[in-house]
Amino acid sequence: MTRVVLVTGVSRYLGGRLARLLSDDPSVERIIGVDVVPPKSDLGRTEFVRADIRNPVIAKVINAAEIDTVVHMNVIATPVGAGGRTSMKEINVIGTMQLLAACQKAPTVKKFVVKSSSTVYGVSAKDPAMFTEDMEPKKLPRSGFAKDSVEVEGYVRGFSRRRPDVAVSTLRFANFFGPGMDTPLTRYFLLPVVPTVLGFDARLQFVHEDDGLAVLQQCVAQDCPGTFNVAGDGVLMLSQAIARAGRFSTPLPTPLASLARDMVRRLGLIDFSPEQVEYLKYGRGLDTTAMRSILGFSPKYSTLETFDDFVRAHHLRPPTFGEVPGEVDDDLVAAQRGESR
Repeated sequence: MTRVVLVTGVSRYLGGRLARLLSDDPSVERIIGVDVVPPKSDLGRTEFVRADIRNPVIAKVINAAEIDTVVHMNVIATPVGAGGRTSMKEINVIGTMQLLAACQKAPTVKKFVVKSSSTVYGVSAKDPAMFTEDMEPKKLPRSGFAKDSVEVEGYVRGFSRRRPDVAVSTLRFANFFGPGMDTPLTRYFLLPVVPTVLGFDARLQFVHEDDGLAVLQQCVAQDCPGTFNVAGDGVLMLSQAIARAGRFSTPLPTPLASLARDMVRRLGLIDFSPEQVEYLKYGRGLDTTAMRSILGFSPKYSTLETFDDFVRAHHLRPPTFGEVPGEVDDDLVAAQRGESR
């Protein structure tokens, strides 16, 4: 049974929410939350420790508290939030290496859960309709958060080989959406005029923040070794999502789309990276058969319901029942679940 849980990145929104949820779980004896800055929100009975996972001092924290479960939430997606691209890469890659090195030497650690990302599959015109966990990217990510995520997963796999007694869960999340999420993609849909890439209509898939936290909680409560895609059912096309949000789109040729990205970054509106522009051209679909059949987890929200919850929370145009731009392809939902129709 889980006794003492370490959660990294508790000063960030999802890390803080997870710490609070775990603090309400009577089966968890103690929760230690670590980050480089104090959290602004209430973490319940979580004990905050100011520590940098890039520093070997994290090993002392793990050993002193006799941690048995580690939940690694501190893989950062945006350079601005990390203090620049160099700092972001250090936190993501060096921080993960130091954390895993500390866990490898700690005999009390029996479970390791990492919040990874579907960006490990890359973005390409040759991508399949749905990625399964055993598929390789058609185009390997070369920069940014996507490249960091690939490296992080590589180090996690190495740790799993060296410590086969530890139950390692790697959760590849689709883009998080929901009332409390503040990401480059959520800010993108809040723009009064949404720039798109001319000639492309990306396939979008989301996971509701509540569902994402629920599956993380499940992996803390149970041994769930393996790698799993986590997403809501169905996909939305980018044009459908823009319509449901009541926004106007402005299709731009690829060179102008890159200029638009640079402009919104300079204005401080959205911290958009080059790989995110590519994502808005092609999108990405995830097969969630393993999530359902092996983890036994069924999301409460579909992709469409997740996006509509975001629209309502931000007082955008309320979705209209039966609206064509929001309909979800039932065949895609069936394929995503590994079912036949």
